[in-house]
Amino acid sequence: MWKKIKIILVLLLIAGAASFYLMRHKEKGSNGERMEERKPTRGTIQLFVSTTGTVLPKNRLEVKPPVNGRLDELLVQEGEKVKSGQTIAWLSSTERAALLDAARGKGEETLKYWQDVYKPIPLISPIDGEVIVAKTQPGQTITTSDAVIVLSDHLIVRAQVDETDIGKIKQGQEAVLTLDAYPQKKIKGHVEHIYYESKTVNNVTMYEVDVIPEEVFEFFRSGMNTSLDFKEVVRENVLLIPEEAVIREKGQTLVTVKDPQTQQTQRRRVELGISDNKNIEIVSGLTENDIIMVKSNKYSLPKNNIGSNPFMPRRR
Repeated sequence: MWKKIKIILVLLLIAGAASFYLMRHKEKGSNGERMEERKPTRGTIQLFVSTTGTVLPKNRLEVKPPVNGRLDELLVQEGEKVKSGQTIAWLSSTERAALLDAARGKGEETLKYWQDVYKPIPLISPIDGEVIVAKTQPGQTITTSDAVIVLSDHLIVRAQVDETDIGKIKQGQEAVLTLDAYPQKKIKGHVEHIYYESKTVNNVTMYEVDVIPEEVFEFFRSGMNTSLDFKEVVRENVLLIPEEAVIREKGQTLVTVKDPQTQQTQRRRVELGISDNKNIEIVSGLTENDIIMVKSNKYSLPKNNIGSNPFMPRRR
């Protein structure tokens, strides 16, 4: 009889220790995963199409001399704004250059006479724009095929969009630009043009898309690399939960909900909206007052308990 009582007492002790251990770990999953209580929140969720691009002139215009000759004077510098009709350089034809060289040998008075009689040729800016190339120096020989000045009317960003995403891009669509050289600066823009002809880049079919920045800052330079995020979908004041709270099982989408009264948990079916890979929209099945269980990114391992009996209480 005494032996039976001892056996019963031992079994009760083991059962109590096991219950204590399980209660301490009731909110832990496998591999030490912890479950945290969260509440759905109201907020804004956005979907983006991300790609890369290059800063380029919308219209790149090379200003070439009308005749062969020599550059006498350059009146503008790179980065300078010019107006249509403005004189940007003076040049001499081959004949004038030869005549002035001969006159120079006969003295300053003769040189001045021929400079007044045989006028230089002005090089005129055909557009309003910005000088982006001005490398030719006075005294250099030039031909009608040489670009003395290169002008840009304004800078844009030309993006490369994969053919699988081009259907998500629309005329006038908003975009956010980030220059690789200035990653801290976010610049708003919009789609101006979507090209009809594709290009193959590394065996991938791409379409070019022109994006106009709302503001072209002084640090913009032609050829700069950029990252672009095209706003595909924006939904405001929607119910959001963490992506890791959703359980996908047998074609259903479920969330573990905790009853604050009984402290019991149960899975509830929910209807999902869009996801940004961090948060996901809840269309139906939850309210802001519900408590959901979410896997925590924190993992806990037993401390100073290697090889110890899991049924024995641990010191804190």
